[in-house]
Amino acid sequence: MNRRPDDMVRITTPELADAFIEEQIKALREQIGDKKVLLALSGGVDSSVVAAMLIKAIGDQLVSVHVNHGLLRKGEPEQVIEVFRNQLKANLVYVDATDRFLDKLAGVAEPEKKRMIIGNEFIEVFAEEARKLDGIDFLAQGTIWPDILESEHGIKAHHNAGGLPEDMSFELVEPIKILFKDEVRIVGERLGLPHGMVYRQPFPGPGLGVRCPGAITRDRLEAVRESDAILREEFAKNGLEGKVWQYFTVVPDFKSVGIKEGKRADEWACIIRAVNTKDAMTATVENIPFELMEHLVERITHEVPGINRVLYDFTPKPTGTIEFE
Repeated sequence: MNRRPDDMVRITTPELADAFIEEQIKALREQIGDKKVLLALSGGVDSSVVAAMLIKAIGDQLVSVHVNHGLLRKGEPEQVIEVFRNQLKANLVYVDATDRFLDKLAGVAEPEKKRMIIGNEFIEVFAEEARKLDGIDFLAQGTIWPDILESEHGIKAHHNAGGLPEDMSFELVEPIKILFKDEVRIVGERLGLPHGMVYRQPFPGPGLGVRCPGAITRDRLEAVRESDAILREEFAKNGLEGKVWQYFTVVPDFKSVGIKEGKRADEWACIIRAVNTKDAMTATVENIPFELMEHLVERITHEVPGINRVLYDFTPKPTGTIEFE
């Protein structure tokens, strides 16, 4: 099935999700037979659901490659290994390419150039891993229905399908391409993926690279990662986790004078952003309770090395974008 049928009932219940899974597993087994399938497993919702479905359908005929580019959030590579290798017994290739990515990004401040380096390097690493494997005929992708609609309407290039070198030709396997995002999440839960993975907030492909404006340095990247982990922890504790669409921290490349332990401290500022949106075309800013804000400031300035100020971004979209870059 290449198109979402006009009369398809929106998947809103476990029963509908189970029926979809059953139908897809049958179709996948027919399509793949006894061949092998390759998947770039980012740990995001779409690729994780595709991985879980394929593991159910064809077991270790699926080879999942998780490339850690060093720009993931705290605990994410570990979660991918725990869920897929340890719990689902996936055939998982884990590549820690942190040094390789950060060395390439050293001194590069221009946002589009950073994105290009990260995207191109990812394809390079993935292609290198693919070449080490024998007898792969299929490439699985986490394409979903909005990706197809947006690329058809010229809103954005359909990033999933392209990019691999020309000598590598695979037949595509796209088991969730007729689903909307909310349906993907319900299917993911029925496949046994953890709630935190299925309902995690949107995360850009270049990861924390876009939240470290200016040339990325390891210490500033670590400050973004640690402050983001504190923000996520506190939002979860205070009931904001499912209520706010996207929230994160940004640590720009400028310093200001502060005082730490009675001494002058030239350190970075951490910017908190928390927005709500229905369609990502416009976004409003979340009103964070002042006491929570004070607590966040206290924790981030005392627990994250190199940060002496915390700012809150009050800008809606427009005029700002959702990400801060």
